[in-house]
Amino acid sequence: MNKYFDIKDKVYDITEKYPELIEVLANAGFENLRNDMMRKSMGKLLSLEMALKSKNINVEVFEKQLVEAIERKTIMTDNNGIIRNMDENAKTSIKGILPCPVRMQFIEKFEQFVESQDYEINYNLNAASMGMEAIEEEIRNAKTGDDLSDIYMSAGFNLFFDKNMMGRFRESGVFVDYRQGKLNKSLDNERISLKDPKGEYSIIGIVPAIFIVNTDVLGEREMPTSWKDLFKPEFENSIALPTADLDMFNAIMLGIYSNYGKEAVEALGRGLLKSMHPAQMVKTGARKDMATPVISIMPYFFSKTIKENSNLTVVWPKDGAIISPVFLLTKKQNYENSKKLIDFLFSKEVADVLGAEGMFPQTNPEYDNKLDDNKTFLWAGWDFIHSNDIGEILRNTEKWFYNQAE
Repeated sequence: MNKYFDIKDKVYDITEKYPELIEVLANAGFENLRNDMMRKSMGKLLSLEMALKSKNINVEVFEKQLVEAIERKTIMTDNNGIIRNMDENAKTSIKGILPCPVRMQFIEKFEQFVESQDYEINYNLNAASMGMEAIEEEIRNAKTGDDLSDIYMSAGFNLFFDKNMMGRFRESGVFVDYRQGKLNKSLDNERISLKDPKGEYSIIGIVPAIFIVNTDVLGEREMPTSWKDLFKPEFENSIALPTADLDMFNAIMLGIYSNYGKEAVEALGRGLLKSMHPAQMVKTGARKDMATPVISIMPYFFSKTIKENSNLTVVWPKDGAIISPVFLLTKKQNYENSKKLIDFLFSKEVADVLGAEGMFPQTNPEYDNKLDDNKTFLWAGWDFIHSNDIGEILRNTEKWFYNQAE
């Protein structure tokens, strides 16, 4: 029970009072709520509790997410999911794409930081669901490093390493990693190190990809426990991937190709049953039909919405969860004016917000990622990234993957 709404209230009444919840619910699989006519007709018939149960979504967990969205609402947020400030006298600037589950919490901290400074900061921070157009357009139009913002914060191998995008500026020494010392021990050890040996890019956190297995649909097949298991013929046409989430999809393609080769990418393509939003992947657990995936690859965060004792089993792959890094790019030029903001973004305070209780592991060495020793990670690695044309590889892996999926 919370002070804002009752789970037995009609969806229409709740979203009418708190319109910021429309997008939260839409991202959880209730896309029709974006249509106001559908929201009024369907929403007046269904209680929130009934709606969530119909999608097999954990009511208690999701109720907390809705309350957080209400409490984190800020006047800086407009209807397009963007917060921005443009001032010709600003001393520094940042553009970023924020993960939807922690966006509101980050904005609150960011607003407090901005208000505590005695100078103007230009910023444009988008929700991940709104896409990367603002950043991509600036990068494409930039002729020199002077045309770029001072700081970028986002996931995106393609965005930051493609030689037609930010890669051309990285190679000319525009960016510097100003973080000193070792990173969090769970992300900087003998198995993995996210610290750029060239000292160009920073990684602030990661989005791990794990998979969920529907044991009802699995049948007599062995439980898959690794990425390599997903390449087996018995899992053809039975895997759901978040192909619409380009950052995560590219991270998966790069992780698979760099560790297992072209044949593995093609095998995963043959496994594709459908593309789903992670919330949709979770809700299919109540169904058992030809369109229900056996395996759903999704960000680790969404696994927390799965009910205990359900037919859905969370699998952290034994060869490691593939990671989509959240990069923090900081320009060498104008560092003195950007330093306070950079230090804030690297702080434990921000890690506490972005980490979401360990669901999005952070590189801040003071943050507790709440990871057991058996929860390892898989990614291309800096040596592979620095010695290959990542943009070209991602174009190839996409082609190989979809040629097999057709």
